[in-house]
Amino acid sequence: MTAPAMTPRIDVAILGATGMVGQRFLELLDRHPLFRVAELAASDRSAGKRYGDAAPWRLDSEPLLQDRVVVACDPAAVRSQVVFSALDKGAAVGIEAAFRDAGHLVISNASAYRMAPEVPLLIPEVNPDHLELIRGARGAIVTNPNCTCIPLVVALAPLHRAYGVEAVTCASYQAVSGAGYPGESAWDMLGNVHPHPGDEEEKVAEEPRKILGTLLGGTIDRAPFPISARCVRVPVTDGHLIAAQIRLKGDPSPEDVVACLREFVAPYDLPSSPRPLLRLTERRDRPTPRTDAMAGNGMAITVGRVERCEVMGVKLFALAHNAIRGAAGGAIANAELLHRLGMIATG
Repeated sequence: MTAPAMTPRIDVAILGATGMVGQRFLELLDRHPLFRVAELAASDRSAGKRYGDAAPWRLDSEPLLQDRVVVACDPAAVRSQVVFSALDKGAAVGIEAAFRDAGHLVISNASAYRMAPEVPLLIPEVNPDHLELIRGARGAIVTNPNCTCIPLVVALAPLHRAYGVEAVTCASYQAVSGAGYPGESAWDMLGNVHPHPGDEEEKVAEEPRKILGTLLGGTIDRAPFPISARCVRVPVTDGHLIAAQIRLKGDPSPEDVVACLREFVAPYDLPSSPRPLLRLTERRDRPTPRTDAMAGNGMAITVGRVERCEVMGVKLFALAHNAIRGAAGGAIANAELLHRLGMIATG
């Protein structure tokens, strides 16, 4: 019997390939069933160099594509129709728009266009219908959320559908890898916690409302509930932990909330999306970054301590791997959904 022919993988490029998120993209795309890294793009100071010379490998895994020559972040230098962006926000504003305008599909981890009304802010297991914003577009940008938002939104999504969220307060305990390399100052982090000095709290307050919003007539009607967030960096390598207090319509019991979370099933079966996506733990000392960040190969969200809150109604902890689920892995899952829906050309 003749073995079935293998479907050729789709060539993709990585913009900002020399940074930590760029390296994580490369690691996760190695041997991916759908995509093959054809081009590594970075700034002018790296273009023309061997990747191994331009980007010292910072991950625990074996270095990849060390002899590949880096190209410029310029549409004229990149053949791949699909490009993953690991660019910083400042660089992403101009570069991602240039690739979009040249007809590329930009799947971005950057924050530059997350809140743009025409850009899907996507978690494929939560709001796949928002991709209708770009259906038929010659070039487009698709973004994944801030890494701190991921565990919160995935925990909120089934509750919002079942009951309706009325208000959320939350606090984050964020790993230092979220700041990239070299990241946070050792003076700030050793034996210390560091209240986040950037705009992280604003992102956590706004992005979930877009993700959980309703697609109406080509626009997203954002979810109406308020979110009050506090964000703190802690001396942990990987894994963002969120403590959330949630007010739900009908004031369901913690037992009802646990049942709702356990019953959640993602609408599509994607290579990078684990099943179950939500992992519930009954241990009072979980979730923790050390024990749970790599659940589902770093793509699952672990929820624990679902309990009664005397102020808001219910409270819980949720944790995700910020550099995998919250960054490169989330963007790759977005690309898998685009492929599943026939929105990535295969020829």
